Amino acid sequence: MCSLFRNKYRNESFRLNSHDYSSGGTYFITICTHMGLSYFGNISNGKMILSESGRIAFKLWYALPEHFSFVSLDEFVVMPNHVHGIIIIQSPTAVGTLHATSQKQQSMTTVGTLHATSLQNATSRRSIQNEFMSTISPKPGSLPTVIRSYKSAVSKNIHLSDPDFSWQPRYYDHLIHSARELDRIRDYIINNPIKWDYH
Repeated sequence: MCSLFRNKYRNESFRLNSHDYSSGGTYFITICTHMGLSYFGNISNGKMILSESGRIAFKLWYALPEHFSFVSLDEFVVMPNHVHGIIIIQSPTAVGTLHATSQKQQSMTTVGTLHATSLQNATSRRSIQNEFMSTISPKPGSLPTVIRSYKSAVSKNIHLSDPDFSWQPRYYDHLIHSARELDRIRDYIINNPIKWDYH
């Protein structure tokens, strides 16, 4: 079972429907393994001893800024059955903005074309489905895109030696609102291994 933070288990998803996860912000992230299984190692004398899978989870988290130029990282810890981290989504760069805009324009053109086609054609169901999938997919440059990529990369690498590994389907995120809150969450992450036996 994943650890508690302010009486909330970290395997739940608390997406804020009104929040734009690509607009920037500092987030506290928790991602749990499936059924809380301890794939990543164990705690000994208040210190986390990483397994090979744990080393993969650790290494790939710190590789995120190499793949996403708008990402910065803060405190992070790998626990036996989950990871806690603070991730900063920065405002898109000019290149990122242009790339995202060009994709959006292309998508809008495609949707418009499909919509016009659907008026003349019996294959409108497919175009409607494509439009719907486009609206529910994570935006480029967004937190969900980054976390989905991380989970996928970790799974792919761990599966080379442990095909049974899997994550919980969702993850927990919390938008950090103040420097005081940031310091409190940093302390929580740093002290998580020490407090493991008390959970």
